[in-house]
Amino acid sequence: MARGLIVVGVDGSAASGAALRWAAAEARLRDAAILAVHAWWAIPQLASGAGDLPPADWQTLRDTEAKRFVEEFVEQTLGSDRAGLRISTAAVQGVTAAGALIEASKEADLLVVGSHGLGGFEGLLLGSVSQQCAHHAVCPVVVVRDSLRHEHERAANVP
Repeated sequence: MARGLIVVGVDGSAASGAALRWAAAEARLRDAAILAVHAWWAIPQLASGAGDLPPADWQTLRDTEAKRFVEEFVEQTLGSDRAGLRISTAAVQGVTAAGALIEASKEADLLVVGSHGLGGFEGLLLGSVSQQCAHHAVCPVVVVRDSLRHEHERAANVP
């Protein structure tokens, strides 16, 4: 890997958890760092319930809550399995998930996404974000299905 960076999209869904676990296993194999990216569009007063706060406080609250969401998701998903991994997080507001991930792919050796996010329709092979990333990312893309989340982990342990 040229840069040693794996970008993974996270949104709190089971599929993004599977993508994060897959990326962690791959990062161990490649001795790569992970950047977990979460993109969101929330309107500050609706997202935080803080409609009476001044705009400057909305910005602080948005940035704090979004960053905390990503960090907690990584911790809950990987738990003690994150030991020894170099993981950073990014919460990007005001851009689509696909846009944020495609932009992040410019600095990555690999982009990992779940097959469906929170808005996914049952039965579709790919969600819109994973499909856009597969077509437009600058680096190779791996799309992970939640039902296959342990296969990479098992493969990584085969001598």
